[in-house]
Amino acid sequence: MRIDGITPDQRLLDLQHASYAIEAELIGDDRIPPLQENLEGLLAAGELRWLGAFDAEDRLVGAVAWEETAELVDLNRLVVDPAALRQGIGLALVKEVLARAGERRVEVSTGRDNAPARRLYERLGFTGLGDVEVIPGLWITSYAKS
Repeated sequence: MRIDGITPDQRLLDLQHASYAIEAELIGDDRIPPLQENLEGLLAAGELRWLGAFDAEDRLVGAVAWEETAELVDLNRLVVDPAALRQGIGLALVKEVLARAGERRVEVSTGRDNAPARRLYERLGFTGLGDVEVIPGLWITSYAKS
């Protein structure tokens, strides 16, 4: 697997939709904003930095996006091709962002009922900050790692 910087495009949007469709099933709610996003919206999120994970055939199989300041890295999105789940792709991408964050605090949120994502963040040493109902019936759990 190769990890490299990427520019948002239709391929990334398709991967994002496929990945968030899995999360929607896990949490029982399809109102996840990135699941509803179109290419125009993805391209307009210009403040995001992106890394992609590529398999041996150079196919995009995962991606991570974050925003950063001098003090904070906000892990905004983590997507993995459903056909490549449980192969360490998400773990490798988050570890790469953590390495780039250095000593800065890293924050991330995921669907409260997305057990695989929660296990991933907890395995990497993130601490739970609590649950928030972002829109009626849609709950997220926030994490931080200092």
